[in-house]
Order: sequence, then C-alpha cells, then structure tokens
Amino acid sequence: MKPGIKIQLSFMMFLEFFIWGAWFVTLGTFLGKNLQATGGESAKVFATQSWGAIIAPFIVGLIADRFFNAERILGILHLIGAALMYFMFRSENISSFYPYVFTYMALFMPTLALVNSVSFRQMSNPEKEFSFIRVWGTIGWIVAGLLISYVFHWDSKESSDQGALRNTFAMASVVSLVLGIFSFALPKTPPVQIAKEDRSITKLLGLDALKLLKDKNFLVFFIASILICIPLAFYYQNANLFLSEINLANPTGKMTIGQMSEVLFMLCLPIFFKRFGFKNTILLGMLAWALRYALFAYGNPGELAFMLILGIALHGLCYDFFFVCGQIYTDAKAGEKYKSAAQGLITLATYGVGMLIGFEVAGMISDHYKIAENAHDWKMVWLIPAGIAAAVMLLFALSFNDKTKAEAPKETGAVI
Repeated sequence: MKPGIKIQLSFMMFLEFFIWGAWFVTLGTFLGKNLQATGGESAKVFATQSWGAIIAPFIVGLIADRFFNAERILGILHLIGAALMYFMFRSENISSFYPYVFTYMALFMPTLALVNSVSFRQMSNPEKEFSFIRVWGTIGWIVAGLLISYVFHWDSKESSDQGALRNTFAMASVVSLVLGIFSFALPKTPPVQIAKEDRSITKLLGLDALKLLKDKNFLVFFIASILICIPLAFYYQNANLFLSEINLANPTGKMTIGQMSEVLFMLCLPIFFKRFGFKNTILLGMLAWALRYALFAYGNPGELAFMLILGIALHGLCYDFFFVCGQIYTDAKAGEKYKSAAQGLITLATYGVGMLIGFEVAGMISDHYKIAENAHDWKMVWLIPAGIAAAVMLLFALSFNDKTKAEAPKETGAVI
C-alpha cells in the first residue's frame, strides 16, 4: 500500500471513532443530568445503537455494495450526521432528542462497515496491513475521551451540572462534517459486481449463515453471545453515569484506560488462544465481565478507587477474549462459503438483538435502584450484571464442547 493511502485510511479511522467516542461515552450522564431522563428513557436512547446495527445490513448490503461507491456513501452519511448532531446539541428534552439520535444511529452504524470496506479494498495483505489502520480508530476514541476530561473538563461535577456535556455533540458535529468532506477524497471504492445467484435478500443480509445453528456447539456459542451482551449494555449505559455520580475525577478520561487495555489484550490474545484453546479463552473473557462488575459494586472514589480503575482496565480482557475470540471461532466454523454471512449474523445477534435486550434490562434495573435525584444504589445495579455474566459463563462451560481448531491471526485490529 502506498504511504499516502495508508495515511488517508488511518485518518479516516481516527475520525470515525473519534466521533463515536466524543459523545457516546458520556451519553448516559448527559441524559440523566441534563435531560432528566429516566432509566427506561435512557435505555430507549441507547437501544438506537442496536436498531442501527439491525438496519445497517440493508444500507450496506442492499444499497452501498450494489449501486454506489463506498467512500461517497460514507461522505453523505457523515454530512447528514453532522446536521443531526447539531440538532442533538440544541435539544432541550428527551422527546425532541430521541428522533435525532435514532436517525443518527441508523445512519452511523452502517459507516462502521463502510470504513472497513474502503480499507480492505486498498489492501493486498489485510492480515498484516489492517491492524495498523484500525488501531488509529481506537486512538481516536481515546483522544476524544482525554479531550473531554483533561482539556475541556466538560465531565467535571461543576461543568456537567451546568450542562457542559452538551458540547460533546457540537464537537462530534464538527468532526463529522470534516470526515464527511474528507471522505470524497478517499480512494475510489466502486460497488462490487455481485453474481446473479448471490443477489437475493437472504444472501445479501447474511441469513444463509443460519444453517450453522444446526450445529449444537455453535448454537450454544450463539445464545451465549446474545446473553453476554446484557451485562455489556450495563457498561455502555451506566459506567460514565456511575463514575460521575460517585464523584470520581475525570471519569471520561479514565474510561479511555479500557480502550488502551484493548490494544494490550489484543496482542496477548493469540498467545492465550494457542496455549489454552478457544473454550478456556472465551470463559476467561466471561469471568472478566463478572469480576469487573463486582469491582464496580464494592469500589469507591476514595481508598478503593483502584478497584474502579481495575474494573475499567478489564474492558480489553472482557471484549477481546469474548467478542474477538468469538469472531475467530465463527470464521473457522463457517468455512469459506459462509465466512462473511456468519460474521454478519453474529454482529446482528450481539449488537442488534443482544444489546437491545441488554439496554432494556439495564434501564429497568437503573430505575428500580434509583434512590434519589442523581443517586442510585450502585452496588445492586452492578451485582445484577455480575450475576448474569457468571450464569452465562456456567451455561457455556457446561454446554459447549467443540473441538474445532481455530487459528488466531498473527495480527488483528482492536475493536471498541
């Protein structure tokens, strides 16, 4: 790959995930403190990510891949997204905010696939080249969080109480505008010519991979993937609000430790995979979910602050050892015929169905354990997802017994 193209793609990834990290991490705190949203209302807002994941295959599979250049669709979606972000910035209540965030996520989630498409089409050896490009996305997410906490101080108690978190949407709007314009300068990525027999909606949406569910072990993994997304949703929806309510300094900046740990554990994943195998590696990831929420339940911003930091740092182990490990297993199980379809199916199941259920459960639990304005019984809020993660781990340990040999790639890209 030419150095100039490598720089373009890296900058594209940086902006793509900077935008997401600029507003999504602090969203729960903004909704609760600035829009006075209930746990149920927050759940509906966070669930727009899941609806976006469900809608995404239709935009990418039925429109982008068939009729238009990927970089042009990417540009148009981000330009519209910039306008929607501005309207979210101006919204004064949850009823006016929700239509904008729903529309935005329906358009943003497809861009996650589009940036990958633009990248892969420029690569002759994706296994070696993609990780360098993708890691800039993780860096973009980290930089957004550090700016919010340590440069602008929008998430400090005084600033957030005065509505400063609203500025995160303005920042995301500006960067989305930049990426929208920049996208038209990216390498041309024309639609792929699809064979006549592959043009059915079933094949374009990856539903052919449903045949894999006939395999008992893959079905167990599939169900576990959906269920583990319930505790995952608690983290996305409640972690920043939790850290803000208990007055941990610079919560958004500290949460970037989770993304930093992803890079570290991504490097460790092939070693664990080779030494302990798929089942034990994925069980370790599940155990980490239960452990991190126990640390959140019993930690505090004082002498036990190290428990909160350790819980945040476990994000890389939680995510990489379950989700990335699961992607590797799915790739090996699917075979050449169903590789893309199977990955699409798992994404739909996790970020679509699983997270949709998870956000709803997290909202119900948050409302049930709300004890005052801007105050929750956080110990109980976190012990419940810890118990769910432990139960899923036990179910998987007892039910899964697949001897499939899946090789971990030598290099891969970190995923938020």
